[in-house]
Amino acid sequence: MFKKFIDKLTGKDKKKEYLTKVEENNEVNEDKKNDEQDEQVEDYFNEEEAFQEIIEENVDDETKLEEVEETEETEETEETEETEELQEEVQEKTDIFELEDIEIEIEEKIELDEVQEEVEEENEEVEEEIEEEIEEVKETKSKFNLFKRLKEGLSKTKSGITDRVDNLLKSYKKIDEDLFEELEEILITSDMGVQTTMEIVDGLRDRVRKEKVSDPIQVKELLMEKLTEILEDLPGSEIKIEPSPAIILVVGVNGVGKTTSIGKMAHRFKSEGKKVLLAAGDTFRAAAIDQLKIWGDRVGVDVIRHQEEADPAAVIYDAIQAAKARNIDVLICDTAGRLHNKKNLMNELGKIFKVVDREYDGATKEILLVLDATTGQNAVQQAKTFKEVAQITGLVLTKLDGTAKGGVVVGISRELNVPVKLIGVGEKMEDLQEFNPQTFVKAIFGEEE
Repeated sequence: MFKKFIDKLTGKDKKKEYLTKVEENNEVNEDKKNDEQDEQVEDYFNEEEAFQEIIEENVDDETKLEEVEETEETEETEETEETEELQEEVQEKTDIFELEDIEIEIEEKIELDEVQEEVEEENEEVEEEIEEEIEEVKETKSKFNLFKRLKEGLSKTKSGITDRVDNLLKSYKKIDEDLFEELEEILITSDMGVQTTMEIVDGLRDRVRKEKVSDPIQVKELLMEKLTEILEDLPGSEIKIEPSPAIILVVGVNGVGKTTSIGKMAHRFKSEGKKVLLAAGDTFRAAAIDQLKIWGDRVGVDVIRHQEEADPAAVIYDAIQAAKARNIDVLICDTAGRLHNKKNLMNELGKIFKVVDREYDGATKEILLVLDATTGQNAVQQAKTFKEVAQITGLVLTKLDGTAKGGVVVGISRELNVPVKLIGVGEKMEDLQEFNPQTFVKAIFGEEE
């Protein structure tokens, strides 16, 4: 106790206290330091752990990033593939659409072309119909004009036959034998010929009896039908120039209108678009060559000719060679027409026919005999003579407008069994007409076409 007091007085207690405090402080500081160190260590380890966690997190993040990147790359790849697939699909669809568009365009173009073709065909058909109608109108008008010319040209024949027949039938109240006898006289005097007239009248008697016809006026209709029947009973009346080339040999005596008929035929065939050539084979008649040349110039066709009195067969030979070289469609030959001696005529025509057969064997042939209708029965005799020396294929009857005896057309056709192919009823080009039995009969009886 005393010691404590002394120590307190001497300061030992303070020093001790101080030392104790220092120690305590040191301990505290040491503890504190240790604590701080521990804390620092702990903080270090904590930071290390945190850092490790951060590293681990970073690793995880990197992994995740890689995974994300891989995912993104995969997604991008998938997206790219999908995009490419989509693009391919789009392209395919586009190609399909483009192809469909092209096909549609092609189909539309084809349809348009078809429509245009149909329209063109319809237009062509309409144009053809219009042309046909125009041609029909022209043809009808032409036929009317020709029939009118025919009626005018046959006016003398009408007065010589039809007017007399009309007066006869009007004068009878019934049909009897006297009527038939007077009818026979009218027909014979019109140059129908005795045999042809008897055939006509006998046929009328039979029909009147079978059909019990009592009105004399009806006999006119029966007569027209009988005449038409006789004329139609012969071979065709058309001149045969098809197939081309064709050659027409024209025969006939001097003065019958042979050269004029040739010129008119040339005009007709040329107007139909044919290439025509003439041959002046009648070398013995004075001025025959010059006359044919004038017609050739008028019509616009060439004429093959030699000097007068040259061999007719030589002229025809040269004409055939020219026709071949020029691709002529129709060659029309004038031939010798003398009848002073049948033997000379036969020799001259025989040489011509031999030349034609040898040089133009493949050509379509016509041998036309030209007769003057005004000579009546003399024309029939001429025809019989020529038929003996030549194979006549048709007749050309001229100058019918100058005679009242046009009945010779019926008589000569029936007796020779040769068809009339052309008839002349005037001086104009169109007055040499193609013969038509029905038209002819209607014209001489004053009927309308």
